[in-house]
Amino acid sequence: MQKARLFSRENGIIRCGICPHHCNLEEGEKGICGGRRVQNGELFALNYGRCVAVAVDPIEKKPFYHFYPGGEILSLGTWGCNFQCEFCQNWSLARGDANSESERAFQLEPAEVLGLLQKKYPSSVGVAFTYNEPTVWYEYVYDTARLIKENGYRNVLVTNGFISPDALKEITPYIDALNIDVKSFRDDFYRRYCKGNLNAVKQTVEYCAAHFHLEVTCLIIPTLNDSEAEIKSLVDWLAALNPDIPLHFSRYFPQYKFSLSPTPIETLERAYELAREKMRYVYIGNLPGADEYVNTYCPACGNLLIRRSGFKTSSVGLEGKFCTQCGNLIYLGD
Repeated sequence: MQKARLFSRENGIIRCGICPHHCNLEEGEKGICGGRRVQNGELFALNYGRCVAVAVDPIEKKPFYHFYPGGEILSLGTWGCNFQCEFCQNWSLARGDANSESERAFQLEPAEVLGLLQKKYPSSVGVAFTYNEPTVWYEYVYDTARLIKENGYRNVLVTNGFISPDALKEITPYIDALNIDVKSFRDDFYRRYCKGNLNAVKQTVEYCAAHFHLEVTCLIIPTLNDSEAEIKSLVDWLAALNPDIPLHFSRYFPQYKFSLSPTPIETLERAYELAREKMRYVYIGNLPGADEYVNTYCPACGNLLIRRSGFKTSSVGLEGKFCTQCGNLIYLGD
């Protein structure tokens, strides 16, 4: 086990500093995320280097549409999450723990990740910490991202954004891009269905909008977060931060504890229309065959810039970062 980062000790109680839960733990107790435990008066990361999922994915799958479009990225994930979303689309990993995942988890040290990039996947953009919530194995992400960055590759986080300001600022030098999943724009939704809070996620998004390439995803769930009023509030907030932030609306399907029917296509299309009034780059995911909602168009003249079909990507209207038709500068991460 690896000693955890960012914790404090007072009167025999260990206080974890990685996420806003700030779990207060006594000897033998584990945090809400299941990834840290107090042992012999110290806090340890139980999952350091314990990989459950490893794959080379199209970067669009994360989804990132404006960060090395058409590229591939080495994707790593472990088990556990600091949320408890009842609609989780990847619950088998998120709700896993050291016992349930012991058979398929394997050790992958940071140096081995670098070796995979250099020897097996040299054309990869870098590493995506994804599949489950990356802050759950913060220590491993920190060490790996630092090594990867020092060797000229890129690091991205696919995250729920529920991370403490101290942890986020500590890892800032080694992260290049984030896709943050904003589950809802209502705090009561977060508290009831995720066991988290909206304000902490908003603070993360606001910080990341100023420091990283940022894309935002929102899973639209029928009757729960799909009202026009809520979508307009989300869009108004994001547009005030930066109207260039790519916004991905994703179609919900029944998973884990939720049996609601899949999101109606008309609901997604209405969300798309509302967002396009103020945001320059809006997409709909989990809607096979609707390529018009995954293509990238110039917000100034409407020229088709990047054509996508599934995860096949082709640049058809770009010269560098500029629209070939009108010369408009397009928001693309380095």
